[in-house]
Amino acid sequence: MKKFFTTLKNIWSITELRDKILITLGFLVIYRLGSFIVLPGIDANIINDPARKAEGLLGLLDAFSGGAFHNASIFGLGIMPYISASIVIQLLTVAMPYFQKMQKEGESGRKRINQITRVLTIFICLSQSIAYIKGTIPQEAIVINSTIFLFLSMIILTSGTIFCMWLGEKITDKGIGNGISMLIMIGIISSLPTQLFAEMASKGLSGLLLFILELVALFFVIMAVVALTQAVRKIPVQYAKQIVGNKVYGGQRQYIPLKVNSAGVMPIIFAQALMFIPGMLGNYFADKNEFLANMGFAFASFTSPAYNILLATLIIVFTFFYTAITINPTQIADDMKRNGGFVPGIKPGKQTSEFIDGILTKITLPGSVFLAIVAILPAFAVIAGVTQGFATFYGGTSLLIMVGVILDTLQQIESYLLMRHYEGMMKSGKIKGRSQVAMA
Repeated sequence: MKKFFTTLKNIWSITELRDKILITLGFLVIYRLGSFIVLPGIDANIINDPARKAEGLLGLLDAFSGGAFHNASIFGLGIMPYISASIVIQLLTVAMPYFQKMQKEGESGRKRINQITRVLTIFICLSQSIAYIKGTIPQEAIVINSTIFLFLSMIILTSGTIFCMWLGEKITDKGIGNGISMLIMIGIISSLPTQLFAEMASKGLSGLLLFILELVALFFVIMAVVALTQAVRKIPVQYAKQIVGNKVYGGQRQYIPLKVNSAGVMPIIFAQALMFIPGMLGNYFADKNEFLANMGFAFASFTSPAYNILLATLIIVFTFFYTAITINPTQIADDMKRNGGFVPGIKPGKQTSEFIDGILTKITLPGSVFLAIVAILPAFAVIAGVTQGFATFYGGTSLLIMVGVILDTLQQIESYLLMRHYEGMMKSGKIKGRSQVAMA
């Protein structure tokens, strides 16, 4: 405990780091305040009715926005349209040569890609705002002309998302951590105290021991997710020596760190986005087809075996798919060959590419299975007696995002401490966050 307080004192003594942390906290407070400002023209009493509850994919969006989605606030769409636009651009970068060329143009190409992403975000916001207003806001809650309300809300919701995007970029530039990820994390973690007290109240004094056991189980789940997030397979790379004048360059041995879970949280997001389709089809064709009616009933609850088996299968498939489009073994092998690097015992070029691809396949399989287990853990927690709100912290998207963002932030703080010759936050002095970059 003494070391912990000494570390906090060292963090506070570094002026630059202290200012970055305070700036980050200030921006996060602004984001949280905006999530409680209701859209003009809405009766807040109807919107805040406890009977209204977002479930399924809508519940996931509400968790990411920290309740702003459910509250019909000016930040109702949150940062998700920007995330969607970024995913689309990332897929286009893999599929279209035009975007591939821009990606290879360095800083100028990156700026153009960011500009295209922002423009695409605006169009996504305009389309999603219509669906949001029509599908989630009750008509009885609208107290002004519906056409005027639709027009104003589209502008306000789009402006709110752009403002959230600006906040995220400012946190990244002037604060600590990745701004966009930080906004998502603060939205998720904002509901933790409420859900924690609700779980404690549901157990009562007689169930205090059971509540403590639940917290212990949560601790071990978090440790397992941290291990999954940090696990890497290191491929050694040797660089040939080069003599330039009277100096010798290269010759050092480095490694390529391939993450066991290189796809991150994206497979779970993709899978959960598709999981509402079977239930929707079953409910829509319930009177016309008995099979579809039974399917809708089977997928009505996220604790049903059919739901969890399909979710786990989709996550495994999407993990392989996303890993394949984000990590290109051929490009890695070509870059190594161009820089005079090689894997010991493996010929440069095609054999190196096949070697990296084989290792990537071997580590992706256990990583995808573990990711699928993490995704369905909340269902098992509900079956074990944990309340549904608190069970979401036992796995799934929420836990993976929180762990990843916290590790990234700790790594940046660790770097500041080590640069100022202070002892790091861990005994090893190293936190292997998600921002590790392959050295090849």
